[in-house]
Amino acid sequence: MRLWFRLLWFFITSPFRSKIASPLDKSIMRFRVHLTDIDTNIHLNNGQYLTLMDLGRMDVLLRTGLWRPVLKNKWMPVVSSASIRFRREIGLFQPFLLETRIVYWEEGTGVMEQRFRLLKGKHKGVIAATSLVRVGMYNKKAREFVAINDWMEQANLTSAVPPLEPHVKAFLEAEEQLKRFDRKPEA
Repeated sequence: MRLWFRLLWFFITSPFRSKIASPLDKSIMRFRVHLTDIDTNIHLNNGQYLTLMDLGRMDVLLRTGLWRPVLKNKWMPVVSSASIRFRREIGLFQPFLLETRIVYWEEGTGVMEQRFRLLKGKHKGVIAATSLVRVGMYNKKAREFVAINDWMEQANLTSAVPPLEPHVKAFLEAEEQLKRFDRKPEA
C-alpha cells in the first residue's frame, strides 16, 4: 500500500521529466519521508528503501527509452540481488534525493547503483544509504535473460560498458558465492 500513491504520482509526472540521453546518466528523484514510511524509530523503514529504489530503476527505464523493447517483447524485469549500506537515518518529514544509475553490465545482467542523499540540515548533501542492485530482463518465451547490448540496441541507445569498479566487482563476486552456497545440498 505504501507505494501506490507514489507510483500514481510517478506515472502522472513522468511525461514531464526530461529524457536521459545516455544509459549511463543519473536519474535523480526527490522524496520526503511520510508517516507511512517510518518504523518504530521514527525514521525511513529499511524495507521502504528497497520499495523506493524500484521507482528509481523505473525512472531510468522510462527516461532512457529502455522500456519500449521491454513492453514490445513482453520481457519481465528481474532483480536477482541487492546489497544496501545504511550510513545515516532519514527522519520523519525529511526530504532526500534518490540517485540511480547503471554502473556496469555483462551479457544478460546489469548493475545499478542507487544512493539516498540528504537534502537539509547539518548533513545536507551526505549520502544516507548506498545500494547495488543486480538486474536483468527475462524473456519468458526464450526462457533466457536478454543480452544487455541487444536490449540497448532495440532502444536505439549506444554506450560502452563502464569499467568494472572494485566495489561493483566485489558485489558481483559475493553474489556468485551466495548463489553457489544456496545450491549446496543440505546435510
